[in-house]
Amino acid sequence: MADRGRGSAKGAMRGGGSSRGGRGPQGPQPTLDKPKREAILDLQKYMNERVRVKFTGGREVTGILKGFDQLLNLVLDEVEEQLQEPEPRTRTLGLAVLRGPTITLLSPVDGSAEIDNPFAEQQ
Repeated sequence: MADRGRGSAKGAMRGGGSSRGGRGPQGPQPTLDKPKREAILDLQKYMNERVRVKFTGGREVTGILKGFDQLLNLVLDEVEEQLQEPEPRTRTLGLAVLRGPTITLLSPVDGSAEIDNPFAEQQ
């Protein structure tokens, strides 16, 4: 291809010989030592304990926590789903993988008890 009078030799790069874009130094960038992000929830203390999980949409299950990851995906064993409609009952599901983005509440079953609503009007 003919040089079109731009003052550059064939094959030479503009911008000081850098790669495409012409910005920044060549080669790998130095890494910044960032502290590792600590998880907000420490689910390790609930391993092999019974937990209650509520989902968007209103579904609710209880089971034994067997595993989890950083996205809050959970593995539960001996899972039972609490169904409210048409009448309250439970359905046994066994081993289940629960997707983290759909979970709205996670709480241990042991140590929690149902109490009367303190804000309800007394009759």
